[in-house]
Amino acid sequence: MGNRGMEDLIPLVNKLQDAFSAIGQNANLDLPQIAVVGGQSAGKSSVLENFVGKMLLDTLPGLRNKLQSQLLSIEKEVEEYKNFRPDDPSRKTKALLQMVQQFAVDFEKCIEGSGDQIDTYELSGGARINRIFHERFPFELVKMEFDEKELRKEISYAIKNIHGIRTGLFTPDMAFETIVKRQIGKIKEPCQKCVDLVISELVNTVRQCTKKLAQYPMLREEMERIVTQHIRDRESRTKGQVMLLIDIELAYMNTNHEDFIGFANAQQRSSQMSKKKDAGNKVIRKGWLTINNIGIMKGGAKEYWFVLTAETLSWYKDDEEKEKKYMLPVDNLKLRDIEKSFMSSKHIFALFNTEQRNVYKDYRQLELACETQEEVDSWKASFLRAGVYPERIMVSSEESSSESFMHSMDPQLERQVETIRNLVDSYMAIVNKTVRDLMPKTIMHLMINNTKEFIHAELLAQLYSCGDQNTLMEESAEQAQHRDEMLRMYYALKEALNIIGDISTTTVSTSLPPPVDDSWLQPKTK
Repeated sequence: MGNRGMEDLIPLVNKLQDAFSAIGQNANLDLPQIAVVGGQSAGKSSVLENFVGKMLLDTLPGLRNKLQSQLLSIEKEVEEYKNFRPDDPSRKTKALLQMVQQFAVDFEKCIEGSGDQIDTYELSGGARINRIFHERFPFELVKMEFDEKELRKEISYAIKNIHGIRTGLFTPDMAFETIVKRQIGKIKEPCQKCVDLVISELVNTVRQCTKKLAQYPMLREEMERIVTQHIRDRESRTKGQVMLLIDIELAYMNTNHEDFIGFANAQQRSSQMSKKKDAGNKVIRKGWLTINNIGIMKGGAKEYWFVLTAETLSWYKDDEEKEKKYMLPVDNLKLRDIEKSFMSSKHIFALFNTEQRNVYKDYRQLELACETQEEVDSWKASFLRAGVYPERIMVSSEESSSESFMHSMDPQLERQVETIRNLVDSYMAIVNKTVRDLMPKTIMHLMINNTKEFIHAELLAQLYSCGDQNTLMEESAEQAQHRDEMLRMYYALKEALNIIGDISTTTVSTSLPPPVDDSWLQPKTK
């Protein structure tokens, strides 16, 4: 490389360094430093210049590739910014329309599910609502189910009060209707709770979907407000319809229902007080749980792999299920909640035996811990399918009076109570089945599908009616700064690529001169 080539190279390299400074930290590229060499002989200077020039030329292809790939990565985004005019009303209208359409698509994907951009870290809004419908709501229904002793006491009082002063020879069907209506009335609370849980998930889904609108904070806030307000407006309509479903059930006792056992079979059905379990060893649920109440001397709390079937609860060392630690029959087991300890972040529930026996080795109850309350609720719902129900808490005085009342019952009255009890059990199973089927359908129609239609059809009009569109579409300071940085980087990258092209064409490398032939020099003789 001659002196002339080196003179041309140095200013180009300086320009390239300036371009890299303009690109900023995001470029993450190194540029060889060129130092001006002085005080050297002509031969040495020529060799050094060639060496430095060759090193730079060897580096240029790699630099060019990195710059081009970086330019391509931001080109699509910068294309939107090139002709950007903040005060252009048509741009704001177009952006508003795009944002509303994108929000509608994202909301529907979160609820209905989609094959693209699947979140693998947490459940989407639709998946959470599905769990409310098919796990949480059935669990809340069972929690409201009647206490056995209290129910029999109510049936007995109803029979006696219907007979009055007379001695009844036949079991009065009015007692059946009275008790069933009381039990149906108790369903209202879990139904309303189900609506509340779904509303909460819908509102969370709306907030999740508006995160993409961060560049327009006013639009995001207004969109959240409008959609959330619509959901709240639908709440009263949905709850009213749900209460209407319960009132319809209360209006008429259909004792001709094909699934109802009827008076003829009720007397032969004493074994039906406990619900039928799924046959065989059908696996209901598998998952990790921590046994929380094992003492420190025995190893302390430890996590195991649990397998729940219709008849047993087993736990293993790990999810390979090769080393079984214990197997516990689920007969006579019930659930109770354990108060969360301030020393632990885990959520705990316990299994205990209704016959006052030890559940596991020397322990009266088996305390099981989960990381979240959602996991606890899901496990409780699974235990319900295995016939393990929540504990009923009774005041001791009521319990003792109930016990004495049961012992004082005459045989004829006891038979009548048993008949009504079986009829109530059969009819409530029909009602619960109907409610479990209709609740998700009602909420889907009146709440979820209606909200989707509102977003598609009316949200844009509501946003236009809110006021000044310019204020609504005002960019955040962060977005404006980001746009300026991207444009600056884009033009600096293009400038750097142009300079590299100039260096490649301007700089011409020459080979080293041939060695000087000094063979003619004769050594001096002494």
